[in-house]
Amino acid sequence: MSSPPPPRVLLVSTPLQGHVNPLLVLRRRLTFRGLPVTFSTVPYAGLKFSYRDGEAINVRRGALCFEHLHGGGSLRPHDNYLYRVTTFHLFFHRATGGEILRRLEDAAPAALAELIRLHSGAGRAVACVVANVFIPWAGRVAGAVGVPHAVLWTESCAILSLFYHYFHSLADSRRTTLVADLRSLRETVSWVLVNTFDELEHPAVEALRAHLPITPVGPLFEPEDYGGHEDDGCVPWLDAQPPGSVVFVAFGSMMKLSRDEMAELAAGLAATGRPFLLVVRDNNRELLPDDCVAAATGGDSRGKVVAWCDQGRVLSHRAVGCFVMHCGRNSTTEALASGVPVVAYPGVADQPTNAMFLVDVYGVGVRLPRPMARDALRCCVEEVLSGPEAAAMRARAGEWKAEASAAQATGGSSDKGVRGFVDAVLSLDGAGDG
Repeated sequence: MSSPPPPRVLLVSTPLQGHVNPLLVLRRRLTFRGLPVTFSTVPYAGLKFSYRDGEAINVRRGALCFEHLHGGGSLRPHDNYLYRVTTFHLFFHRATGGEILRRLEDAAPAALAELIRLHSGAGRAVACVVANVFIPWAGRVAGAVGVPHAVLWTESCAILSLFYHYFHSLADSRRTTLVADLRSLRETVSWVLVNTFDELEHPAVEALRAHLPITPVGPLFEPEDYGGHEDDGCVPWLDAQPPGSVVFVAFGSMMKLSRDEMAELAAGLAATGRPFLLVVRDNNRELLPDDCVAAATGGDSRGKVVAWCDQGRVLSHRAVGCFVMHCGRNSTTEALASGVPVVAYPGVADQPTNAMFLVDVYGVGVRLPRPMARDALRCCVEEVLSGPEAAAMRARAGEWKAEASAAQATGGSSDKGVRGFVDAVLSLDGAGDG
Protein backbone atom coordinates (compact mmCIF):
# COMPACT_ATOMS: atom_id res chain seq x y z
CA MET A 1 0.00 0.00 0.00
CA SER A 2 1.48 3.32 -1.05
CA SER A 3 2.01 6.01 1.56
CA PRO A 4 -0.11 9.16 1.37
CA PRO A 5 1.44 12.19 -0.30
CA PRO A 6 3.06 14.76 2.03
CA PRO A 7 1.04 17.85 2.94
CA ARG A 8 0.96 20.52 0.23
CA VAL A 9 1.51 24.23 0.83
CA LEU A 10 -0.32 26.77 -1.32
CA LEU A 11 1.51 30.10 -1.66
CA VAL A 12 -0.74 32.98 -2.75
CA SER A 13 0.70 36.34 -3.81
CA THR A 14 -0.58 39.69 -4.91
CA PRO A 15 0.41 40.45 -8.53
CA LEU A 16 3.20 42.77 -7.42
CA GLN A 17 6.82 41.91 -8.20
CA GLY A 18 7.96 42.87 -4.71
CA HIS A 19 5.51 40.37 -3.20
CA VAL A 20 6.08 37.60 -5.75
CA ASN A 21 9.87 37.55 -5.38
CA PRO A 22 10.05 36.72 -1.64
CA LEU A 23 7.44 34.00 -2.02
CA LEU A 24 9.43 32.46 -4.87
CA VAL A 25 12.44 32.25 -2.55
CA LEU A 26 10.31 30.80 0.25
CA ARG A 27 8.96 28.11 -2.11
CA ARG A 28 12.54 27.02 -2.86
CA ARG A 29 13.28 26.59 0.84
CA LEU A 30 10.04 24.69 1.46
CA THR A 31 10.50 22.31 -1.47
CA PHE A 32 14.12 21.74 -0.42
CA ARG A 33 12.75 20.48 2.91
CA GLY A 34 10.40 18.05 1.16
CA LEU A 35 7.13 19.97 0.99
CA PRO A 36 5.25 20.01 -2.32
CA VAL A 37 4.27 23.59 -3.14
CA THR A 38 1.76 25.28 -5.42
CA PHE A 39 2.44 28.93 -6.21
CA SER A 40 -0.51 31.06 -7.30
CA THR A 41 -1.23 34.68 -8.11
CA VAL A 42 -3.70 36.73 -10.09
CA PRO A 43 -2.40 36.83 -13.67
CA TYR A 44 -0.84 40.16 -14.58
CA ALA A 45 1.10 40.81 -17.78
CA GLY A 46 3.61 43.13 -16.08
CA LEU A 47 5.12 40.45 -13.81
CA LYS A 48 8.61 39.16 -14.54
CA PHE A 49 7.59 35.57 -14.11
CA SER A 50 9.21 32.78 -16.09
CA TYR A 51 6.83 29.94 -15.14
CA ARG A 52 3.76 29.06 -17.21
CA ASP A 53 0.29 28.56 -15.79
CA GLY A 54 -0.12 24.86 -15.00
CA GLU A 55 3.62 24.13 -15.15
CA ALA A 56 4.89 21.49 -12.73
CA ILE A 57 8.53 20.78 -11.92
CA ASN A 58 10.49 18.63 -9.50
CA VAL A 59 12.73 20.50 -7.06
CA ARG A 60 15.12 18.43 -4.95
CA ARG A 61 12.90 16.48 -2.55
CA GLY A 62 9.70 18.46 -3.22
CA ALA A 63 7.45 19.17 -6.17
CA LEU A 64 6.42 22.60 -7.39
CA CYS A 65 3.54 23.67 -9.59
CA PHE A 66 2.18 27.02 -10.72
CA GLU A 67 -1.53 27.78 -10.96
CA HIS A 68 -2.98 31.21 -11.73
CA LEU A 69 -6.14 32.33 -10.01
CA HIS A 70 -8.82 32.32 -12.68
CA GLY A 71 -12.18 34.01 -12.28
CA GLY A 72 -13.85 33.93 -15.67
CA GLY A 73 -14.04 37.41 -17.13
CA SER A 74 -13.38 39.06 -13.75
CA LEU A 75 -9.68 38.23 -13.54
CA ARG A 76 -7.99 39.04 -16.83
CA PRO A 77 -4.20 39.07 -17.24
CA HIS A 78 -4.02 42.47 -18.95
CA ASP A 79 -6.30 44.45 -16.65
CA ASN A 80 -4.40 47.34 -15.08
CA TYR A 81 -6.82 47.36 -12.15
CA LEU A 82 -5.44 44.01 -10.99
CA TYR A 83 -2.14 45.76 -10.38
CA ARG A 84 -3.46 49.01 -8.94
CA VAL A 85 -5.99 47.43 -6.61
CA THR A 86 -3.37 45.69 -4.52
CA THR A 87 -1.26 48.77 -3.87
CA PHE A 88 -0.86 49.92 -0.32
CA HIS A 89 -3.15 52.94 -0.26
CA LEU A 90 -6.31 51.09 -1.28
CA PHE A 91 -6.26 49.10 1.92
CA PHE A 92 -6.24 52.31 3.94
CA HIS A 93 -8.84 54.03 1.78
CA ARG A 94 -11.24 51.28 0.85
CA ALA A 95 -13.69 53.70 -0.70
CA THR A 96 -11.16 54.90 -3.25
CA GLY A 97 -11.04 51.40 -4.71
CA GLY A 98 -14.74 51.51 -5.50
CA GLU A 99 -15.87 49.04 -8.10
CA ILE A 100 -12.28 48.02 -8.82
CA LEU A 101 -11.75 46.68 -5.30
CA ARG A 102 -15.15 45.01 -5.16
CA ARG A 103 -14.49 43.17 -8.42
CA LEU A 104 -11.23 41.76 -7.13
CA GLU A 105 -12.63 40.85 -3.72
CA ASP A 106 -15.59 39.11 -5.35
CA ALA A 107 -13.64 37.19 -7.99
CA ALA A 108 -10.31 36.25 -6.39
CA PRO A 109 -11.64 34.48 -3.24
CA ALA A 110 -13.94 32.31 -5.36
CA ALA A 111 -11.02 31.50 -7.66
CA LEU A 112 -8.84 30.53 -4.69
CA ALA A 113 -11.55 28.34 -3.18
CA GLU A 114 -11.95 26.59 -6.53
CA LEU A 115 -8.18 26.01 -6.75
CA ILE A 116 -8.15 24.40 -3.29
CA ARG A 117 -11.06 22.16 -4.31
CA LEU A 118 -9.33 21.15 -7.55
CA HIS A 119 -6.18 20.18 -5.65
CA SER A 120 -8.20 18.09 -3.22
CA GLY A 121 -10.04 16.33 -6.05
CA ALA A 122 -6.73 15.51 -7.72
CA GLY A 123 -5.31 13.91 -4.59
CA ARG A 124 -3.08 16.88 -3.78
CA ALA A 125 -4.96 18.32 -0.81
CA VAL A 126 -3.76 21.69 0.50
CA ALA A 127 -2.61 21.49 4.13
CA CYS A 128 -1.64 25.15 4.59
CA VAL A 129 -2.17 28.45 2.76
CA VAL A 130 0.58 31.09 2.95
CA ALA A 131 -0.44 34.53 1.72
CA ASN A 132 0.69 38.12 1.89
CA VAL A 133 -1.07 40.19 4.55
CA PHE A 134 -2.41 42.55 1.87
CA ILE A 135 -4.74 39.86 0.55
CA PRO A 136 -6.65 39.02 3.75
CA TRP A 137 -9.36 37.25 1.75
CA ALA A 138 -6.91 34.35 1.26
CA GLY A 139 -6.98 33.67 4.98
CA ARG A 140 -10.76 33.84 5.08
CA VAL A 141 -11.02 31.33 2.23
CA ALA A 142 -8.57 28.98 3.98
CA GLY A 143 -10.52 29.24 7.23
CA ALA A 144 -13.81 28.49 5.48
CA VAL A 145 -12.48 25.13 4.24
CA GLY A 146 -10.61 24.26 7.44
CA VAL A 147 -7.07 24.83 6.16
CA PRO A 148 -4.48 26.46 8.48
CA HIS A 149 -3.33 29.87 7.34
CA ALA A 150 0.07 31.57 7.52
CA VAL A 151 0.91 35.18 6.64
CA LEU A 152 4.12 36.21 4.93
CA TRP A 153 4.98 39.71 6.10
CA THR A 154 7.23 41.17 3.40
CA GLU A 155 8.25 44.30 5.32
CA SER A 156 10.42 44.55 8.42
CA CYS A 157 9.46 43.25 11.85
CA ALA A 158 9.79 46.82 13.15
CA ILE A 159 7.15 47.99 10.66
CA LEU A 160 4.87 45.09 11.61
CA SER A 161 5.24 46.08 15.25
CA LEU A 162 4.37 49.70 14.46
CA PHE A 163 1.29 48.66 12.52
CA TYR A 164 0.18 46.09 15.07
CA HIS A 165 0.37 48.37 18.09
CA TYR A 166 -1.06 51.38 16.26
CA PHE A 167 -4.07 49.49 14.94
CA HIS A 168 -4.68 47.82 18.28
CA SER A 169 -4.92 51.29 19.78
CA LEU A 170 -7.89 51.90 17.46
CA ALA A 171 -10.08 49.55 19.44
CA ASP A 172 -13.35 50.93 18.06
CA SER A 173 -12.13 51.58 14.52
CA ARG A 174 -13.80 49.95 11.54
CA ARG A 175 -12.41 52.38 9.00
CA THR A 176 -10.38 49.89 6.98
CA THR A 177 -10.24 46.17 6.37
CA LEU A 178 -6.51 46.22 7.12
CA VAL A 179 -7.19 47.52 10.66
CA ALA A 180 -9.51 44.59 11.34
CA ASP A 181 -7.24 42.03 9.74
CA LEU A 182 -4.10 43.17 11.57
CA ARG A 183 -5.98 43.26 14.86
CA SER A 184 -7.21 39.71 14.28
CA LEU A 185 -3.89 38.17 13.19
CA ARG A 186 -3.38 36.59 16.59
CA GLU A 187 -6.67 34.72 16.38
CA THR A 188 -6.75 33.83 12.68
CA VAL A 189 -3.23 32.77 11.66
CA SER A 190 -1.04 29.92 12.83
CA TRP A 191 2.23 31.52 11.70
CA VAL A 192 3.46 35.01 10.83
CA LEU A 193 6.48 34.43 8.62
CA VAL A 194 8.63 37.58 8.41
CA ASN A 195 11.20 38.49 5.77
CA THR A 196 13.92 39.24 8.30
CA PHE A 197 16.45 37.40 10.44
CA ASP A 198 16.85 37.42 14.18
CA GLU A 199 20.29 39.03 14.23
CA LEU A 200 19.00 41.98 12.20
CA GLU A 201 15.94 42.77 14.34
CA HIS A 202 16.30 40.80 17.55
CA PRO A 203 14.61 43.35 19.88
CA ALA A 204 11.61 43.81 17.57
CA VAL A 205 11.25 40.07 16.99
CA GLU A 206 11.36 39.21 20.69
CA ALA A 207 8.97 41.99 21.70
CA LEU A 208 6.39 41.11 19.05
CA ARG A 209 6.47 37.40 19.86
CA ALA A 210 4.46 38.23 22.98
CA HIS A 211 1.60 39.19 20.68
CA LEU A 212 1.99 37.23 17.42
CA PRO A 213 3.39 33.84 16.33
CA ILE A 214 6.44 35.44 14.70
CA THR A 215 8.85 33.27 12.70
CA PRO A 216 11.78 34.99 10.94
CA VAL A 217 12.54 33.23 7.63
CA GLY A 218 14.68 35.81 5.83
CA PRO A 219 16.35 37.35 4.17
CA LEU A 220 14.27 35.88 1.34
CA PHE A 221 16.96 36.59 -1.17
CA GLU A 222 18.57 34.14 -3.55
CA PRO A 223 19.73 35.70 -6.82
CA GLU A 224 19.18 32.50 -8.79
CA ASP A 225 15.44 32.70 -8.08
CA TYR A 226 15.09 35.97 -9.97
CA GLY A 227 16.74 34.87 -13.20
CA GLY A 228 15.36 33.76 -16.53
CA HIS A 229 14.70 37.16 -18.12
CA GLU A 230 16.51 39.32 -20.61
CA ASP A 231 18.19 42.26 -18.88
CA ASP A 232 19.94 44.12 -21.73
CA GLY A 233 23.29 42.48 -21.12
CA CYS A 234 23.82 43.85 -17.61
CA VAL A 235 26.02 41.01 -16.37
CA PRO A 236 28.47 41.07 -19.30
CA TRP A 237 28.67 44.85 -18.93
CA LEU A 238 29.38 44.48 -15.20
CA ASP A 239 32.01 41.85 -15.92
CA ALA A 240 33.97 44.53 -17.81
CA GLN A 241 34.00 47.00 -14.88
CA PRO A 242 36.59 47.19 -12.07
CA PRO A 243 35.63 45.67 -8.71
CA GLY A 244 33.59 47.97 -6.46
CA SER A 245 33.38 50.72 -9.06
CA VAL A 246 29.77 50.72 -10.32
CA VAL A 247 27.01 52.94 -8.98
CA PHE A 248 23.83 50.87 -9.27
CA VAL A 249 20.58 52.90 -9.35
CA ALA A 250 17.10 51.37 -9.11
CA PHE A 251 13.89 52.62 -7.51
CA GLY A 252 11.64 49.56 -7.59
CA SER A 253 8.47 48.80 -9.49
CA MET A 254 6.23 51.50 -7.98
CA MET A 255 8.23 54.68 -7.32
CA LYS A 256 7.99 57.27 -10.11
CA LEU A 257 10.37 60.22 -10.32
CA SER A 258 9.39 63.57 -11.80
CA ARG A 259 10.96 64.91 -14.99
CA ASP A 260 13.09 67.31 -12.95
CA GLU A 261 14.24 64.52 -10.64
CA MET A 262 15.18 62.36 -13.61
CA ALA A 263 17.20 65.17 -15.16
CA GLU A 264 19.04 65.83 -11.88
CA LEU A 265 19.62 62.11 -11.41
CA ALA A 266 21.18 61.70 -14.86
CA ALA A 267 23.34 64.82 -14.47
CA GLY A 268 24.48 63.77 -11.00
CA LEU A 269 25.50 60.32 -12.16
CA ALA A 270 27.43 61.76 -15.09
CA ALA A 271 29.16 64.20 -12.69
CA THR A 272 30.54 61.34 -10.57
CA GLY A 273 32.70 60.21 -13.48
CA ARG A 274 32.09 56.64 -12.35
CA PRO A 275 30.51 53.73 -14.24
CA PHE A 276 26.83 53.41 -13.39
CA LEU A 277 23.94 51.12 -14.14
CA LEU A 278 20.62 53.00 -14.13
CA VAL A 279 17.29 51.17 -14.23
CA VAL A 280 14.49 53.28 -15.72
CA ARG A 281 11.21 51.44 -16.23
CA ASP A 282 9.44 51.77 -19.57
CA ASN A 283 6.62 53.78 -17.96
CA ASN A 284 9.20 56.24 -16.62
CA ARG A 285 11.50 56.44 -19.62
CA GLU A 286 9.70 59.34 -21.28
CA LEU A 287 10.56 61.48 -18.25
CA LEU A 288 14.27 61.06 -18.89
CA PRO A 289 15.11 63.59 -21.64
CA ASP A 290 17.11 62.29 -24.56
CA ASP A 291 19.86 64.83 -23.97
CA CYS A 292 20.20 63.57 -20.40
CA VAL A 293 20.53 60.00 -21.61
CA ALA A 294 23.15 61.10 -24.14
CA ALA A 295 25.04 63.11 -21.52
CA ALA A 296 24.89 60.26 -19.02
CA THR A 297 25.86 57.43 -21.35
CA GLY A 298 27.78 59.03 -24.23
CA GLY A 299 31.18 60.57 -24.67
CA ASP A 300 33.51 59.96 -21.77
CA SER A 301 30.73 58.63 -19.55
CA ARG A 302 30.66 54.94 -18.76
CA GLY A 303 26.98 54.63 -17.92
CA LYS A 304 24.36 52.09 -18.98
CA VAL A 305 20.57 52.64 -18.90
CA VAL A 306 18.21 49.65 -18.94
CA ALA A 307 14.46 49.12 -18.52
CA TRP A 308 14.89 46.14 -16.19
CA CYS A 309 17.63 44.10 -14.62
CA ASP A 310 17.97 41.05 -12.42
CA GLN A 311 18.53 43.06 -9.24
CA GLY A 312 19.68 40.15 -7.12
CA ARG A 313 22.37 39.16 -9.60
CA VAL A 314 23.47 42.77 -10.04
CA LEU A 315 23.83 43.41 -6.31
CA SER A 316 25.79 40.20 -5.93
CA HIS A 317 28.25 41.19 -8.66
CA ARG A 318 31.77 42.12 -7.56
CA ALA A 319 31.72 45.30 -9.72
CA VAL A 320 28.93 47.03 -7.76
CA GLY A 321 30.26 49.56 -5.26
CA CYS A 322 27.07 51.21 -4.01
CA PHE A 323 23.31 51.10 -4.48
CA VAL A 324 21.23 54.27 -4.94
CA MET A 325 17.79 53.03 -3.95
CA HIS A 326 14.27 53.81 -2.74
CA CYS A 327 14.55 51.62 0.37
CA GLY A 328 11.73 49.23 -0.41
CA ARG A 329 11.92 46.19 1.83
CA ASN A 330 13.15 43.77 -0.82
CA SER A 331 15.84 46.19 -1.97
CA THR A 332 16.83 46.81 1.65
CA THR A 333 17.26 43.13 2.50
CA GLU A 334 19.00 42.44 -0.82
CA ALA A 335 21.50 45.24 -0.22
CA LEU A 336 22.26 43.97 3.28
CA ALA A 337 22.50 40.34 2.16
CA SER A 338 24.84 41.36 -0.67
CA GLY A 339 27.04 43.56 1.51
CA VAL A 340 26.54 46.66 -0.68
CA PRO A 341 26.62 50.18 0.87
CA VAL A 342 23.68 52.42 -0.06
CA VAL A 343 22.60 55.93 -0.92
CA ALA A 344 19.05 56.06 0.44
CA TYR A 345 16.37 58.05 -1.39
CA PRO A 346 13.15 56.80 0.25
CA GLY A 347 9.64 57.45 -1.00
CA VAL A 348 6.51 56.45 0.92
CA ALA A 349 5.11 53.78 3.27
CA ASP A 350 7.88 51.82 5.04
CA GLN A 351 10.70 53.33 2.95
CA PRO A 352 11.65 56.25 5.26
CA THR A 353 11.83 53.82 8.20
CA ASN A 354 13.98 51.40 6.20
CA ALA A 355 16.26 54.31 5.23
CA MET A 356 16.63 55.31 8.87
CA PHE A 357 17.67 51.77 9.82
CA LEU A 358 20.13 51.50 6.92
CA VAL A 359 21.82 54.80 7.70
CA ASP A 360 21.47 55.34 11.45
CA VAL A 361 21.22 51.81 12.86
CA TYR A 362 23.07 49.51 10.46
CA GLY A 363 25.56 52.18 9.39
CA VAL A 364 25.83 51.08 5.76
CA GLY A 365 25.12 54.29 3.86
CA VAL A 366 23.98 57.88 3.66
CA ARG A 367 20.66 59.56 2.96
CA LEU A 368 20.15 61.67 -0.16
CA PRO A 369 17.95 64.69 0.69
CA ARG A 370 14.87 65.64 -1.31
CA PRO A 371 14.39 66.98 -3.87
CA MET A 372 16.90 65.18 -6.07
CA ALA A 373 19.84 67.49 -6.85
CA ARG A 374 22.86 66.63 -8.98
CA ASP A 375 25.48 68.02 -6.61
CA ALA A 376 23.95 66.31 -3.59
CA LEU A 377 23.82 63.00 -5.45
CA ARG A 378 27.43 63.31 -6.53
CA CYS A 379 28.51 64.13 -2.98
CA CYS A 380 26.56 61.19 -1.50
CA VAL A 381 28.06 58.74 -3.99
CA GLU A 382 31.55 60.01 -3.23
CA GLU A 383 30.92 59.80 0.51
CA VAL A 384 29.92 56.16 0.22
CA LEU A 385 32.64 55.12 -2.21
CA SER A 386 35.66 57.18 -1.22
CA GLY A 387 34.80 59.42 1.75
CA PRO A 388 36.38 59.25 5.22
CA GLU A 389 33.74 56.76 6.40
CA ALA A 390 33.58 54.71 3.19
CA ALA A 391 35.83 51.91 4.42
CA ALA A 392 33.86 51.62 7.66
CA MET A 393 30.56 51.48 5.73
CA ARG A 394 31.92 48.73 3.49
CA ALA A 395 33.12 46.80 6.51
CA ARG A 396 29.75 47.05 8.24
CA ALA A 397 27.98 46.05 5.02
CA GLY A 398 30.25 43.02 4.82
CA GLU A 399 29.42 42.10 8.39
CA TRP A 400 25.68 42.21 7.67
CA LYS A 401 26.24 40.07 4.59
CA ALA A 402 27.96 37.49 6.77
CA GLU A 403 25.16 37.63 9.36
CA ALA A 404 22.53 37.16 6.65
CA SER A 405 24.40 34.20 5.19
CA ALA A 406 24.78 32.60 8.61
CA ALA A 407 21.07 33.03 9.33
CA GLN A 408 20.19 31.09 6.18
CA ALA A 409 22.83 28.40 6.60
CA THR A 410 22.08 25.06 8.23
CA GLY A 411 21.43 25.67 11.91
CA GLY A 412 21.09 29.44 11.46
CA SER A 413 18.23 31.43 12.98
CA SER A 414 16.15 31.62 9.79
CA ASP A 415 16.95 28.05 8.79
CA LYS A 416 15.54 26.97 12.16
CA GLY A 417 12.44 29.05 11.48
CA VAL A 418 11.86 27.42 8.10
CA ARG A 419 12.52 23.95 9.54
CA GLY A 420 10.06 24.60 12.37
CA PHE A 421 7.37 25.69 9.93
CA VAL A 422 7.98 22.67 7.68
CA ASP A 423 7.88 20.26 10.63
CA ALA A 424 4.62 21.79 11.80
CA VAL A 425 3.01 21.43 8.36
CA LEU A 426 4.27 17.86 7.99
CA SER A 427 2.68 17.02 11.34
CA LEU A 428 -0.78 18.12 10.23
CA ASP A 429 -3.22 15.23 10.18
CA GLY A 430 -5.19 16.34 7.19
CA ALA A 431 -6.20 19.20 4.98
CA GLY A 432 -9.43 20.91 4.14
CA ASP A 433 -11.28 19.49 1.18
CA GLY A 434 -13.45 22.47 0.39
